[in-house]
Amino acid sequence: MPEVTLNTPALLFPTISLLLLAYTNRYIAISNRIRALHSQYKTEQSNIIILQISILKQRIFLIRNMQLLGIATMFIAAFSMFLIYYNLVEWVHAVFGLSLICMLMSLALCAVEVYLSNKALLIQIKDVEHLVS
Repeated sequence: MPEVTLNTPALLFPTISLLLLAYTNRYIAISNRIRALHSQYKTEQSNIIILQISILKQRIFLIRNMQLLGIATMFIAAFSMFLIYYNLVEWVHAVFGLSLICMLMSLALCAVEVYLSNKALLIQIKDVEHLVS
């Protein structure tokens, strides 16, 4: 089994930080879009707006979980550094592996969120195509 040094979990920190920043930016963009659609719905009660808001609600839920898993990744990676520092080597591989699993789960949720984002755009395009026809 390969040796895990203090540098190994530390390599995740820049990646996790960038992921959390990207997730936060997506969250802010979606929350702004929900506010805009809410205002639009007050004047024009359209089924397209309801579909858009439904997908945005799912995406907000996914992003929250992506962020929580990203935070868990960072916490667990830091904990594995603690274990290395105190020479508790028998636990390091399992704990560091858990941090990698959390990161993979976060990325998997990100893929689902991207899929839903695309689905929302296709609804918008379909609506525009209907108007053009």
